[in-house]
Amino acid sequence: MSGRNVFTLLEETARVSGDAGALHQPLGAKAAGGYRTYSWNEWLETSREIALGLRRLGLKNGEIACILCETRAEFYIADLAVMGGGGVAGALYTAYPVPELARNVAAIQPRFLFIEDGQLWQQLAAAIRTQGGALPPEVIVMTGSAVEGTHALADVQALGGQALADNPNEFSRLQEAISPSDPAILYLTSGATGEPKMSLTSHAAVLANADMAPIVLPINAEDTTLVFLPSAHIAQRIVLEIVPMRMGTPVWFSESLNKLPNELRTIRPTLFLAPPRVWERMYATIQNEIKKYGKAKQKIVRLAINLGIAAARLREAGKRIPPHTAAALKLADRIVFSKIRDRLGGRIRIAASGAAPLGRDLAEFYSGIGMPLFEGYGLTEAGVLCLNPLGHARPGSIGKALPGVELRTAEDGELEVRTPCLFEGYYNDPAATRSVMTEDGWFSTGDIAERDDDGYWYITGRKKELIVSSSGKKIYPSRVENLFKVEPLISQILLVGDKKPYVTALLTVNTAQAQSLDLPVDKAVQDAVARVNRQLADFERIRRFRILQHDFSIERGELTPTMKIRRSRVLENYAPLLAELYLGKEEMH
Repeated sequence: MSGRNVFTLLEETARVSGDAGALHQPLGAKAAGGYRTYSWNEWLETSREIALGLRRLGLKNGEIACILCETRAEFYIADLAVMGGGGVAGALYTAYPVPELARNVAAIQPRFLFIEDGQLWQQLAAAIRTQGGALPPEVIVMTGSAVEGTHALADVQALGGQALADNPNEFSRLQEAISPSDPAILYLTSGATGEPKMSLTSHAAVLANADMAPIVLPINAEDTTLVFLPSAHIAQRIVLEIVPMRMGTPVWFSESLNKLPNELRTIRPTLFLAPPRVWERMYATIQNEIKKYGKAKQKIVRLAINLGIAAARLREAGKRIPPHTAAALKLADRIVFSKIRDRLGGRIRIAASGAAPLGRDLAEFYSGIGMPLFEGYGLTEAGVLCLNPLGHARPGSIGKALPGVELRTAEDGELEVRTPCLFEGYYNDPAATRSVMTEDGWFSTGDIAERDDDGYWYITGRKKELIVSSSGKKIYPSRVENLFKVEPLISQILLVGDKKPYVTALLTVNTAQAQSLDLPVDKAVQDAVARVNRQLADFERIRRFRILQHDFSIERGELTPTMKIRRSRVLENYAPLLAELYLGKEEMH
């Protein structure tokens, strides 16, 4: 039964890197800043002892242990402990409201629950009781002191330490009982196109994904990454936890999103993965600061950026950059682009975008300033599937299939995949599992895609989000919405128009950008919509729109934790307002 499992990756790296720093956890303002650093050996020993402590508390092979915790060192330690102990690590999205988290716990019914602190447990326990659910029997508080009815993480570790003292071979015997085909992780899908599902993934599938990294993501102990994405998401779990663990790359944890800009400058990561929403906000901030310059300096900066984008397009097309352009580009890099890159630490060699589609224009901007974004593509059910080759990124593309991954399109353009990283199925939902598998064993992604002659793939829309107008015209909203990602004033947009005579939109605005305008917000938004409309076919153009007074939010169920818009919930929440958009004249206002 025994074989390589996820925990053995940590063992392999600890044998090589030993006492080098692996995890750097910020201590926060109360501790006057600084970091608590765990070496590879310390991570290994701590997770091993917690694993044995869990077994002493009754954890069985294949049993799910939920983890409700922000992305921090203790999450990584607990995650490996659960998997090393033969359990299944099921992370929950901390950004969801407590009542929704209580429903997640009720759906999984775990016997073990790791939770960040005692205060969060008391809130969750109250919500579970209110909903008539049963509390998990074994609750482990990961930071701070235990509260009534819980264990402190240190106490579980001490229990495992005693187990090792009693029998030094106990952990080895435990590892021998874990099969690569055993489930290792329970993922919750983000729920962007429906209610979240739970996806079981085996040790073998996780290892297969991690083993692709040396070919497509060549990082090592000399690299550094700064992480902040939710660990319940597969992009964070695979790319920024499992892969750095396999490659020996140290991880620094962000204290908060507010502190992320300063952390980028002080930690100076070489690998940085963020969803498009973060890259969009950085772009909007840069554009807002440019507007504060005098007219002469504004002109110089914008000329430099346009020059950089033009050069990036030449490189993408495989064309030679003329000598006079190359000389001007070198000057632009020294006086403009390097200053922008310094805001992100100045050392990023792999700037990656994942968890949601990235707009082509936005990708071209970052490529133009000498920091190309390497967009990838993956699914909760199938792992990381595509990545733009380093040094050969194509803006707007999700890249090429990773080694061992097969992709094809169905007759309707839906992307289908076959991969060694495929999930075992949806938890307790065989019907849902059958619904996404083809008769010949391919997974149906729900994304509409196309491939160019060089093997680069492009996602053009979601099958469930396709808008078909009352005249029968097909519109992929994500393609149109992505065009707004280089309009700094527009914070969020959602297109509407299924079975309607024309397309409308709900918009939110970037507050900081709005405050710097020399004209009314309504007029500036109308100008932005007009600029996008000029790039569209007549049937795709936005005829009417409404500006909302606040952004879409996770609390109202309108966003996933990785900031993807849950279209169905937004349509539900703003149904009366949307009805007004189809009354009266069809003109844009």
